[in-house]
Amino acid sequence: MTYAEFRTHIQRHLEKQSRGATWQELRDTLKLPYERPCPEWTRRLEEEIGLVRRKGHGRSLHWTLASFNHS
Repeated sequence: MTYAEFRTHIQRHLEKQSRGATWQELRDTLKLPYERPCPEWTRRLEEEIGLVRRKGHGRSLHWTLASFNHS
């Protein structure tokens, strides 16, 4: 999977899920081939599509898009 494919999958999913998702939810739902997100790709998503990751329950991070954050 290329970065462009990864970005497209993540962006489309998060646009449909205004409440966002955890990495595990994204990985399982989108059948992503990665155990953990690549830090470099994650930084690029923050810059390019407005990805925001916030502390969730336990150790999880909740992924949303900046345009969908209401807090």
